[in-house]
Amino acid sequence: MILSDTRILEEIDKGTIVITPYRRECLGSNSYDVHLGKWLATYRNHILDAKKHNEIEYFEIPDEGFVLYPHVFYLGVTEEYTETHAHVPFLEGKSSTGRLGIDIHATAGKGDVGFCGHWTLEISVKQPVRIYKGMPVGQLIYFPVDGEIEIKYNQKQNAKYSRQPDRPIESMMWKNKF
Repeated sequence: MILSDTRILEEIDKGTIVITPYRRECLGSNSYDVHLGKWLATYRNHILDAKKHNEIEYFEIPDEGFVLYPHVFYLGVTEEYTETHAHVPFLEGKSSTGRLGIDIHATAGKGDVGFCGHWTLEISVKQPVRIYKGMPVGQLIYFPVDGEIEIKYNQKQNAKYSRQPDRPIESMMWKNKF
């Protein structure tokens, strides 16, 4: 079951969902539209190693936009800071974004109860496309949780992506033991 617009508003009033900045016109019938933040990043090295810390380079999207190219993996970030304390948030691309050939996540579309931060976007494109900071890129949908949560994500000692800033965050796979 997905929360409706009225249920999302109720949860915002209760403080179990936080969206900053919040704009009423971004609330759909069962989702909330999120926008591309001003920062993008790419990995410094062409070959990545899952056991090593792969560093990224940040750059700001200029007012005239920035052209994304196929075969380049970009990390972006949502303009919105969100908190979800009683629901499972899912981030999906908007159909208008997809129709431009833009994918906003490779695998990480689901958040956890207790996620607090800006969402890092895993961006790839099918053909060159100019993008702009502040453009709508995705939508958050919220699912209720069945049962009690023992430890929320923001309370876990090993949470690698808690309190994400307004800049993209690189993979923290290297922190895992394997």
